[in-house]
Parts: sequence; C-alpha cells; structure tokens
Amino acid sequence: MEEKKLYNAVQKFITLADGREIMIETGKLAKQADGSVVVKQGDTMLLATVVAAKDAKPDTDFMPLQVEYKEKYAACGRYPGGFMKREGKANDSEVLVARLIDRALRPLFPSDYHAEVYVTVNLISADKDIQPDALAGLAASAALAVSDIPFGGPISEVRVARINGEYCINPTFSQMPDVDLDIMVGGTIDNILMVEGEMKEVSEEVMLGAIKFAHEEIKKHCAVQIELSKELGKDVKRTYCHEVNDEELRQTIIRELYDKAYAIATSGTMKHEREDMFNALEAEFAARYTEEELVEKAPLIHRYFHDYVQKKAMRNMILDEGKRLDGRRTDEIRPIWCETDYLPAAHGSGLFTRGETQALATVTLGTKMDEKVKDEVLVQGTEQFVLHYNFPPFSTGEAKAARGLSRREIGHGHLAWRALKPMIPLGEENPYAVRVVSDILESNGSSSMATVCAGTLALMDAGVKLRKPVSGIAMGLISDSESGKWAVLSDILGDEDHLGDMDFKVTGTRDGITATQMDIKVDGLSYEVLAAALEQARKGRLHILDILTDCIAAPRADYKPFVPRLVQIHIPKDSIGAVIGPGGKVIQEIQKQTGTTITITEDDQKGIVDVFGVEKSAIDAALQRIKEIVAVPEIGETYHGKIKSIVPFGAFVEIMPGKEALLHISEIDWKRFETMEESGLKEGEMIDVKLIGVDEKTGKLKLSHRALLPKPEGYVERERRPRGDRERRRDDRHRD
Repeated sequence: MEEKKLYNAVQKFITLADGREIMIETGKLAKQADGSVVVKQGDTMLLATVVAAKDAKPDTDFMPLQVEYKEKYAACGRYPGGFMKREGKANDSEVLVARLIDRALRPLFPSDYHAEVYVTVNLISADKDIQPDALAGLAASAALAVSDIPFGGPISEVRVARINGEYCINPTFSQMPDVDLDIMVGGTIDNILMVEGEMKEVSEEVMLGAIKFAHEEIKKHCAVQIELSKELGKDVKRTYCHEVNDEELRQTIIRELYDKAYAIATSGTMKHEREDMFNALEAEFAARYTEEELVEKAPLIHRYFHDYVQKKAMRNMILDEGKRLDGRRTDEIRPIWCETDYLPAAHGSGLFTRGETQALATVTLGTKMDEKVKDEVLVQGTEQFVLHYNFPPFSTGEAKAARGLSRREIGHGHLAWRALKPMIPLGEENPYAVRVVSDILESNGSSSMATVCAGTLALMDAGVKLRKPVSGIAMGLISDSESGKWAVLSDILGDEDHLGDMDFKVTGTRDGITATQMDIKVDGLSYEVLAAALEQARKGRLHILDILTDCIAAPRADYKPFVPRLVQIHIPKDSIGAVIGPGGKVIQEIQKQTGTTITITEDDQKGIVDVFGVEKSAIDAALQRIKEIVAVPEIGETYHGKIKSIVPFGAFVEIMPGKEALLHISEIDWKRFETMEESGLKEGEMIDVKLIGVDEKTGKLKLSHRALLPKPEGYVERERRPRGDRERRRDDRHRD
C-alpha cells in the first residue's frame, strides 16, 4: 500500500560562485508559523520562522520587530555548560547576529505597519567549518518571503572576506586566519542596506570593492526568494490598516509650524535647549484643543510635527543652506578635547570629549586567568583582549534606572573592539590580558566612535604597545530623490542620525580602515555617494588622529609603578609537570611563598610560564624557583646541595629542586672510609659537590666532593676492582 505523504515540501537552490550550494526548503517544518524555512548548506541547517500579530496594539506608532537568533548545542553534538545543562539567555555572539538581521529587515517594513513581528532563527545542525551567521539573514528573509506579512524585501546577507587579494563569499572557519577583510553585507536586489565588519588597514577602494562584490551575490539570493514567493502565491501580502490620518490637521500643522520649526533648526542651539524649543512649539499648537479632543488628536499631532515639520525643516536646512543644527559645515567636526591619566589609580585611562559626546575609558591589565572564556556552539577558546561599553541613562539626561545590558551596548562595544583589536599586540608580544571599559558620560552622536578614541588614549596611557593609534568617525547622509540633492555629514549629531538617511561609522589608522558599520535607510544610494562618504570620513579620521596624538604621541615607555608586572619565560614541554607538581603542590607552594600568580600553558613543543606580581623581588624569586626546577644538571658544574639521605655506600644529595644524585663513599674524600659513619656526614647537612658524570647503564648522576678538595701530596690512587652486577643491584636497591 502506498504511503500517503503528510506534507508538501518545496525546495529552491542557490549556487555560489565556487560551486557550493545553498538549499531553501519550506512546507516541512513549523507549518503553523506565518512563514518558516530551513536553509541548508553542507551539514549546516538553520530553521527560520516568522509570526506577526493580526492587528497593532493601540497607540503604537513604530515597528515592533523582535529578532532572535539561537544556536542549539545539540546541533554539533555538544552539551551546554553550566549547572542546568541547557541553553540560557542569548550570548553576545547570538545578540550580534540578531542585530545584523534586524538592521537589514527593519527599514523594509511599511512605515504604517505597526503589528508585532517576531523573527526567530535557530541553528539546528552545524557543520564545524561553516559559519552559520552568513546564512541567518537569508533564512529570516526567506521566512518572510513565504509568508503574507507585508515586507519590502526580500533581502539577503553574505560575508565577504579578502584572501590573498581575492574576494570570497561566505568563507569557512578554516579560511579566516588568512583574511585581511571580513565584512557582512546585507541588501535587496536593488540596494545595499547594511555593512559591518573589520579589516587590517585596507583602503577605502578595497572596502567599496568588497561591498560591490557582495551585492552581486545578494542579487542571486533575492531572485530565488522572489521566485519561491510567487510559486507559493505569497507575493500578495495581507491587507492592514494601522494608522488613522487627518489630512486637514496635517496640512494645518505644516502651514502653521514649519517656518517656526525652521527658525529653531537654524538657531544653532545646544541639544537640550533645541529639544525644549521644539517640544514647546508642539505643545503650543496642541493647547488649542480640549482634553477630550487630544485623546484622538495628540498622537497625530506628534507624528505630523515630527515627520512633516521637524524632520523636513532639518533636512531642507542642510540641503538648501549647507547648514546643520549646531551651525557647522557639512564636513566640519565638533570641538574636541581629551586627556590621559585622568584616573590616577587605574592602569590606564583616557577621557575623550567631542561636542556633547564624552567617553571615559579605562584599561586593566591581567593574567591568563583573567582572559574571557568562550564556550559557544562552534567557537571555543579564550579572548585576550575584551572591550565593554556602558551607556547609562544620565548620559542623555534621562531620569531612569540602568537595568541590565542592552543589545545596543553589546553592538556598540563590539564595533569598538573590532576597531582596536588589529592594533593591540597579543600572544608573546604582550602577555597581559587587556580589558578596556568605556563609560559614556554624555551622548549626542557617535558614542561608539568616542569609545574608539578614548580607548586608544587609555591603552597608550597604560603602556600597552599599541601598533598605531586608532580613531573613529560617524558619517551621515541627507538626500532628496526629487531634487537629486544630497549632502554627506561628518561627525553626526543624534538628531542627524535619527532624521537622516544613512549612519556610516568608520574607524582606522593613518594607513587604512580597521572597522566599519553602516545602515542605509533610503533606496537607490549610489556608489558615487558611498565613495564620497568614505573619502570625507578618511579626512575626518585623520583630523581626529592628529588631536589624539597631540594629547599622547606614543604608548608610555613603561607601565605605571603600581601596575603588576608580568614576566613570561619558556620551559621544556616535559618540565611542565615538574613545575606544577602532584596535584599542583609545587606551583601552589611557589605562589604562596612568593606572593605571585603563575600560569602555565602548552604551545607546540614548549611550556609558556607567566609570572604575575606587584614586587620585582617576588617575581625574581618565583622565576628562580622555576628555573631551578627545569634546569638540567651539567657535568663539571659545582652545586651546593642538601644531603637528603645516608646509605651504606654513600649519600644522596639534592643538587636542584627535585633532583638528587649519588655521592659515593669513595668520592667523599681523598682518604678511604670503610663506613659512612667515618665520613661524619649527616642528613640535612649542606655540602658542595661536583657533577662528574652519568652512569651509562642507569642514567644516574654521579657526584664528587673530593674533586673540590686539594689532592694530598704523594697521593697514589688505589686500583679499584670493577663492581659486579650484584653490587650494582644492591646500590640500586638502596637508591630506590
């Protein structure tokens, strides 16, 4: 009897330039969601689902989109860590991937669509060499494409890397060590929407080339999704009505308030004063209505004033007069002042203030035990350099409590970390764990770029041998499709970010770009505009670098006096166990007696020992103990050793920590002793001995004390008969 098929799966395939294939499948999993797909490449599979509420919640005037990305440990046969042994809240990497998806999707929902939309992407099977984040944006968009949710896509996201001068789409984990450019690019079939990534001082031309290269691949992904959507009949989306409008009210607000708003915009006032003036203008207009009327009209008044008066006045002022909210030219950067060593007890500190944005960065130096441990589904290891970014409410004058870490803080901190990472020496060049913390004390535009600048100052103040100083700048764009006018803005304000068409952050040294983040909110942005923005950003970046290096020209020659010193030495691989000792007894004893912290890691054919302590004498004492343990006794050298035990045929002397050798009764003195009692040696006594050889058969070390004594006049060496096997066995028994 033929088995009845209970589902109807539809599959589409995308072939990458190098022949690898991506499959999109729908109709098999999660069929109760509005849209669900499985995206598969190799053994990697992502399940993406999307669900939208039927109606918007009352008084919602924004797009309530929530994107979640989760990697399941079972996807590659691993147990989660921790006591509960189950996946917990999203880690930083998952949050960052969710942000990448969100930033590409959000601009494409209709401006008047306010129903809650939940996008969930789960990694359900993981090939250990495939980077799943490069497929997550495609999966989320494909789920929307097979749903009836209104959406202006499809989109896709790809990773572009440059390997040996050649661009590569979606490289594997094993290819990443050789790249000098690593960016994620998101876009539609017509436009680029989002760019984020890191580089090793590449030029603006190289980065622009990578974006163009990515877009050609994205176009193929979008075409397949459009084909899939039409095949399933999902190219026609659901109808909705989430806004009530009053055209007469809108025209009245524009007619009566635009000129007044334009005057406020061109007044060149500070942020809070300008906000108060705009709020007062809106409140004055609303005051003409009764409380009953405002129940219906207040949300409309606020929306019309913001979208058609305040926003339009600011944009027209820039396009028509080349004048900005604070009176600057389009390429002018706000006044900057900075300072190092502001916090006398910190290992390093830097204060960077640009206009109304201020960041205070601190640096703390630690040991290997302070390194960040990464235990993700596909990535395990440690991170020697970390950067944390904090954005408290008081930085914008908000009266509210700081509750936990926001996704925005994670994203801004990650961008600053990427910017500085290529310039921080790691490994043997710098044995310290390095932590930078940026606390934003004031914010009106580009606090992440202020973090990069403050971090550079703090690192150089701490004495970290930064390869080159790094600065960052945020660029904006105001454009008008009807007139064809556009203006690129350097060092944007918060309002210019909010009301503009592009937010483009670029960081780098004098020699090239180290990180970038771009969000484009307008269709049809040409590469000509993008190139102009990059060039204007380069000039601004160099201007800021001049100010930073005027403050501190180079890293301090030495760490501050109170900074614990870290000395690194290498020991033979087979000596690691001797230094650690049984159950860690030896290394714990050294740490306790010297007041130091010691870590040992194994690398290739050697052990790397880090000794961390406040006092130089303590570090020297610990190093001496370690060197004694790993030292190899040399024939002909003299040692001052301790007699550990007396046996009938001699004494065992500890010439180095953990290393004993036999001082035979015949080598104690030039005169002959019949018994050890005649020698007068006692256990615990110190004695000088010379290493005279190694027994060829047993490998045992042989010592002599008489070789250090003057030979008696007329002394005649007595002929010794060779020792037999029985005597050797007897000696070995006593040694054991």
